[in-house]
Amino acid sequence: MTEEQPKKVESEAPSNPAPQPVVHEDVPEEKSVIPQQPSPPDTKPVDDSKALAIVEKTKEPAEEKPSDGSVNRDTVLARVATEKRLSLIKAWEESEKSKTENKAHKKLSAITAWENSKKAATEAELRKIEEQLEKKKAEYAEKLKNKIATIHREAEEKRAMIEARKGEEFLKAEETAAKYRATGTAPKKLLGCF
Repeated sequence: MTEEQPKKVESEAPSNPAPQPVVHEDVPEEKSVIPQQPSPPDTKPVDDSKALAIVEKTKEPAEEKPSDGSVNRDTVLARVATEKRLSLIKAWEESEKSKTENKAHKKLSAITAWENSKKAATEAELRKIEEQLEKKKAEYAEKLKNKIATIHREAEEKRAMIEARKGEEFLKAEETAAKYRATGTAPKKLLGCF
């Protein structure tokens, strides 16, 4: 169905351009083409847009054909200048957008690099502090172990002194008892509690 419709449009276009002006001719043709396309139930909207595109292409050469040479030429030149200006504006816009995007990307990369360097410096400082704390902890633990060893040694010395004193007092008590036995006298103090 869509192939038949462009043929109809093409057949209508060559017959009508000669008697009517180009501008008035475009509008009635579009109106006549639009009602014909929705009438068949099998056509798709995508096919309709293609049919309209074909109609537009066939109409443009009809407009460009010079009926009045200088007027059409000026119109075409003005259109070309406008299209050139619009394409330059579009290229400039894309260039500016690209520059802006590149600048933003560069700044974001710089920020990421700065963040990574600051993180690395902070982590290095943290490791250094942790090492210092571990070192201090080890030193303090060593000091405490030495202190415990010193306390233990002093306790052993005190125990040894007490044992030595006890031994001396045993010897003294035995000597005194032997002396009392030899002399036959009784001690003056029997026990410390009496």
